[in-house]
This record gives sequence, structure tokens and C-alpha cells, in this order.
Amino acid sequence: MRTLRRLTLSAGQADAIRAELERLGPMSPGQRNVLIAFAVTVMLWLLPGVLAIVGAGATRFGRWVNAAFPESIAAVTGAVLLFVLPIQWRARRFTLTWEQAVRIDWGIILLFGGGLAMGELAFSTGLAEALGRGITSWLPAHSAFALTVLFTAVAIVMSEAASNTASANMIVPVAIAVAQAAGVNPLQPALGATLGASMGFMMPISTPPNAIVYSSGHVPIGAMMKHGIVLDIAGFVVIVALLSVIGSLLAW
Repeated sequence: MRTLRRLTLSAGQADAIRAELERLGPMSPGQRNVLIAFAVTVMLWLLPGVLAIVGAGATRFGRWVNAAFPESIAAVTGAVLLFVLPIQWRARRFTLTWEQAVRIDWGIILLFGGGLAMGELAFSTGLAEALGRGITSWLPAHSAFALTVLFTAVAIVMSEAASNTASANMIVPVAIAVAQAAGVNPLQPALGATLGASMGFMMPISTPPNAIVYSSGHVPIGAMMKHGIVLDIAGFVVIVALLSVIGSLLAW
């Protein structure tokens, strides 16, 4: 029976939970080490933001933390801890061995990392801006609606070839620059590009969830593309319609 303030369990339910906890047993050394590595990684990820919130981000210590522990270094630090935290020190057994590490599906990780790298290069070399301006020159009109349709579609297509983060980094600045050059409020095109970059349901490279699903071996690439394009089209229609309504309300 459930109450408003707490969950009341029957005797049978409590016994089942107690039996499950007893079956799990105490935390093993390996589990404890993984928890430590995870906690250290999360702490390093959050520390720069916490320092900025409390006003210490511009101090000498805050600048050192930002320089010494970017997100990539924090992740590598957590991974290295798994290799050095011991399970049995005398037997030289550690939490993670290289024999276990080589069995990780590195192909999916490299696939996702390649999408990030390709997106960054397209932006840093100016390719993204050139493509955005070239496509915009084909439009018969440069209204907020037309630019929203364009950059939402471009962001969705781009998110299929690169990660969502890389797509947003490429498309959103271009959407803002083109809208400003056309004398249009950049809010709608930028939001369209941002939301469009969060689509990408067709290919494994788009998001880590897509990569995880594909790496399971139970979802072939053909099925992912077949159903993903339906979701992309539906997302495009919803995004454009929603932003059109929001834009009219803001204009009013």
C-alpha cells in the first residue's frame, strides 16, 4: 500500500528486497575502485563550473584547474585510475587489465570520435560557413521562416554525418551570421539549427545511443536508416511548426 509521504512495503516485498541485497553481498574491491574512478572523473568535470559559480574561476587556482583538467583529461584520468587501483596488491591484480581493455568495442568509439573530429575540421577550415552561405544564396527569400526551414534541414542532414555536438558547433554560428547579414532576427534560425542538430536518428555516428544500439548487432544499418528517416522528417516538421508559432508570438 502506498501513502503520500512514503512507500509502505508488505512483509513479502520487504523480504524479497532483503534477499536480493543479501544475494548481491558487500561491495567488492573492483566495484569500489570503479566507484572511486567514476567519482574522481565527475569531480574533475564539475570542478571548473563550481569554481566559476563561487567566483573563483578567475583566480590562479581556477585558471590552473581549467588548463590542467579539461574534459578530455578528466576522462583519461578516470580511465587510468582503473589500471592503477589494485584489487589484490600482492598478486599485482588491478581493476582493469589490458587483456580486458582490448576487448572493448574500440571501433564504435573511433567512429564517434571521427564524427567529432570531422565536425571540428569543417568548422575550423571555414567549410561549414562556405556551405551555409552557398546554400542560402539559392533561396528565393531570406525571411525568418525560410532561414529556419533551411538551417533546420541542414542541421538534421549534418547530424547524420557528424555527432550532434559537432553539427551544432558548425551550423548554429553560420545560422546566426547569415540571419544577421539578411537583416533577420537570428533567434528562430539558430533555434532551428540547435534542435535540428539534436536529431540524427539514421546513422550510428550521430549520437552515443545510436552507436550503442548499432554495436549490439541486433539492429542492422538498413533498419536504422529506414526508421530513422521517418523520425528525422517528423522532427523537422515539428521543429519548424513550433518555431513558427513561437516566432509569431514573439513578433506579436
